Amino acid sequence: MTQFEARTAAGTGRAVVSLAGECDLAVRDQFEAALTAAVEAAPVVLVDATELRFLDSSGVHTLVMAHRAAQARGRRLHLVNATGVVAHVLAVTGVADLLRPPGEPGRA
Repeated sequence: MTQFEARTAAGTGRAVVSLAGECDLAVRDQFEAALTAAVEAAPVVLVDATELRFLDSSGVHTLVMAHRAAQARGRRLHLVNATGVVAHVLAVTGVADLLRPPGEPGRA
């Protein structure tokens, strides 16, 4: 069974969804529910990937769909602190640039 956790902390004007473990098809519904709730609750959502060790295409798709849902509501969703294989997947797919917070340096 995949080990995955999405913890949400709400603050004034933003929510932080901290991810841990492995995000794949087996946890897609849990991941989608966490992001959907965060987008509904706050105008700015930060997805913190510090503890995320793996992300497959279903996770990438969920991030993009949550980003689009946020935009449709006039809200923003950004991803921070991706490293290793997760950062690589996000960079190769272009999602790292799509979800980069304003003012954070991009790829050269």
